[in-house]
Amino acid sequence: MDQHEDDTAALAQEARKLFSGRVDFLLSAPQLKFLPEPEFPEIAFAGRSNVGKSSLINALTGRKAIARTSVTPGRTQELNFFEIGDPTQFRLVDMPGYGFAKAPLKVVENWKKLVRTFLRGRAVLKRTMVLVDSRHGLKPVDIEMMTMLDEAAVGYRIVLTKADKIKASALEEVRARTAAEAKKHPAAYPELHVTSSEKGMGLDELRAAVLRDVRT
Repeated sequence: MDQHEDDTAALAQEARKLFSGRVDFLLSAPQLKFLPEPEFPEIAFAGRSNVGKSSLINALTGRKAIARTSVTPGRTQELNFFEIGDPTQFRLVDMPGYGFAKAPLKVVENWKKLVRTFLRGRAVLKRTMVLVDSRHGLKPVDIEMMTMLDEAAVGYRIVLTKADKIKASALEEVRARTAAEAKKHPAAYPELHVTSSEKGMGLDELRAAVLRDVRT
């Protein structure tokens, strides 16, 4: 292995150990006034309803239900905070799912206001992970979210989820299309992460990326 691969492997091992240790739910913030004090670096997870966000957070932390999956897409309208490490090293922020067609307009507007203000005003937010379902690729609402992050000057990584659910050739097509779109967005990180919560695909690399982002 060259030095870069060696460093990445060491970071992945350190991240795996950290994520397998203390992971505690801290609080839910339905409004900005309920946000926790910005004492630690934060990594946010964003994605459309049913993209597999809760499953990915559970898989990353090796828990079965640290992040709760909602029966009704779009029901969770809160920012959920989780603390990682003992003592706390950083926090994960589970953002409310977007793209919920059945939600009332007022709910959607409140969501946009909460998320936009959080993104622009959270100095400790190191990176956002934008989750995209491999089976569907980028949707207009995903691109809208990416544009919102561009405007807020918040760097983000695109994470393809449920990669085990489609054929390798189809996955490569989605990956290529997503990478091409990412190049158009100034805040998008050029490297894509391809994951499967069910099979464990790409989780070590994503944990290492989280740890690297926390420390930048």
